[in-house]
Amino acid sequence: MTTKKYAALLRGINVGGAKKVPMAELREVLAGLGLTEVQTYLQSGNAVFASPERDQAALARELERAIEARFGFAVACLVADGEYLRAVAEACPFPAAELEGRQLHATFLSAQPAEERFASIDGPSYLPEEYRIGDRVVYLYAPDGLGRSKLGEALHKPAVFKGIDATTRNWNTVAKLVELTAG
Repeated sequence: MTTKKYAALLRGINVGGAKKVPMAELREVLAGLGLTEVQTYLQSGNAVFASPERDQAALARELERAIEARFGFAVACLVADGEYLRAVAEACPFPAAELEGRQLHATFLSAQPAEERFASIDGPSYLPEEYRIGDRVVYLYAPDGLGRSKLGEALHKPAVFKGIDATTRNWNTVAKLVELTAG
């Protein structure tokens, strides 16, 4: 059976004192699911592991159930294999190598949103901030960072991603996850 490297992206943990998930305990949860080569990156819900090739959405649901059982609260999880993460990085429509990691973000999505969901966002009114839609990802260029981004706020309104799990990572994290899931 072929083994692949995956990244699990957990949404909304360890932010502002809510939904505390210690990384050592997250590693234990992943190992308890039979996943190997488990490691975490930062405290914001990034984990990398190896597993025999599996359906990523099913693996995400399994991880969500295990996290809720361990910590007592629900956490949306997205699972992506290394090939997908590399493809996201390679398809970036912005000059990532020329930007600071805090200026470029990728919002990973559990499903591809219909372009009509973005119709209410008047892109030119947010310049110099810009966004582009990719394969289950939205790229955001925010020169002053995500914390000050008005376009970032508009993109995360409930109507845009309704029914779709979404979690955002800065470009430094995206690049590190690509590296950790390579091979």
